[in-house]
Amino acid sequence: MIKKVDSEQYLDAMLNAMRAGTEKVRAFYEHRIGFVCTDPKLMLMPWDDHLVHRGDGVFETMKFVNGKLYQLDPHLRRMKRSATTIHLQPPCSWEELSEIILDVCSAAECESGLVRVLLGRGVGGFGISPYECPVPSLYIVVYQYDPKPESWYEKGLTAFKTSIPAKQPYLATIKSIDYLPNVLMKREALEQGFDMPFCFDRMGFLAEGATENVCIVDAGGTIKVPEFNNALAGTTMLRAIQLIADEFPVDYCAISEEDILLAKEVIVCGTSIDAVGVVRFNKKPIHDVRPGPVCKRMRELLAKDVEENGTVLKKY
Repeated sequence: MIKKVDSEQYLDAMLNAMRAGTEKVRAFYEHRIGFVCTDPKLMLMPWDDHLVHRGDGVFETMKFVNGKLYQLDPHLRRMKRSATTIHLQPPCSWEELSEIILDVCSAAECESGLVRVLLGRGVGGFGISPYECPVPSLYIVVYQYDPKPESWYEKGLTAFKTSIPAKQPYLATIKSIDYLPNVLMKREALEQGFDMPFCFDRMGFLAEGATENVCIVDAGGTIKVPEFNNALAGTTMLRAIQLIADEFPVDYCAISEEDILLAKEVIVCGTSIDAVGVVRFNKKPIHDVRPGPVCKRMRELLAKDVEENGTVLKKY
């Protein structure tokens, strides 16, 4: 039989158990505990948090570069919309949450990093009713940011149409913890040798990538962005379009597979990558099989925006 032990023996075994990826963790916080910690062995969640066993929660991921946190307010506004949609509020005010995020980032004591904010229904049992949970949970972790080399952007990416359909609109517009379709999309891309999966809605129109938004530049030079019906409105895509709208025309519209193949550029936008060009779709070339000028300009504008408008982190 499996050995039965006391709490001290169990705790010792738990803290010495193998865990992959902890070397990238810089700092973390759990609201129930109320402290920031930098020892990843202690980064643990209660099993009975409905965020864990029901996926009942929402999240956001932000980055900070050279000591400046990017798009804090837009990310928190989206988190608030997602949380409100599923009838969830944080265990503190939204203003306090903003300050806590900044404190955890500062405590990480690194110039650049990614910060994940998880807001869950809370602990309270293994049922499905949200009323089991008297207090919502809040977890924040800062982990290593590994920017891609310049050669990665210069080469561009490959993408394909995944067999996983776009989420239904109600779920697609909530940044929920349940990312199973996204996981399956990414797995399929890796299995088939592509960099990025693109999912499509039931009408055959482009929705989004696994964790990124997609837009194209048509033959006339117009940036075309899928309407955010079956896709999450990404903060990076929205900001990139806002920054570049004075230089190029923008149109929100339905985009087909044929539109992608006829495009001068296909651009993927995301928090950790900013903007990168797709040079092949379904193994077919996009234009001249090189990242284009609109993509490069987006990336320049986003980098400048981080520097000029990022929230400066205080020294801890």
